[in-house]
Amino acid sequence: MTNYIIIDDEPLAHQLIEKFCGMLPHLQLQKNCYDAFQAMEFLHQNNVELIFLDINMPKINGFELLRTLTNSPKVIVTSAYQEFALEGYELGVVDYLVKPFSFERFVKAVNKAISVQNNSIKNVLPLLTNLENTESKGDSFFVKGDKKYHQINPEKLLYVEAYGNYSKLFLEEEMIICNEKISDLEVILSRKYFLRVHKSFIVALEKVKTIEGNQIFLENTVVPIGQTYRQKIQKLLEK
Repeated sequence: MTNYIIIDDEPLAHQLIEKFCGMLPHLQLQKNCYDAFQAMEFLHQNNVELIFLDINMPKINGFELLRTLTNSPKVIVTSAYQEFALEGYELGVVDYLVKPFSFERFVKAVNKAISVQNNSIKNVLPLLTNLENTESKGDSFFVKGDKKYHQINPEKLLYVEAYGNYSKLFLEEEMIICNEKISDLEVILSRKYFLRVHKSFIVALEKVKTIEGNQIFLENTVVPIGQTYRQKIQKLLEK
């Protein structure tokens, strides 16, 4: 287990990093720090293996904080300003993520940090294996909705519908509105078993009964096929 802290003055940045870390089984959150002083106090009293660090913060920026640390943990910079990347690498950061960054790019940075931490690529393999497992159809995941967390079993998921900045998950026995965007769920769900067929819809391939024209028929639902997704459907049919 790798413990980490987030140092960023933007609450939304904390939410995104926590969400991405929650998809990886070997990461444990220790502290949310919203300025350098909170981070200094915590790091003085606790051992941390990984820091997700923003640069542009009030009073003391991220790089100034790094210069005060005698034994710095591994650091992944998360910044909206790519022009400071060279300075970051000169300070020994493991990776530099430019906001907004994707989940795939985030995983590469975490894997790199863990491999450096353990000084062996072999120690990264359990994380990679578990990440692949999270993309298998049978593994459950959690989403937040209605002020609580729901465990979703992909085996029971029929389709996903975009709902503004939220999503509706239609399961065999219920419908859940969650706080995740459909693009985030597209990353979580295995592309082997789920397919985005419209900007507003993802369907479980095994639940598809028929495809006719620009429509996909599920058990009790008809889902439209978006124009930009027709080629994906055609490739699926050719297989």
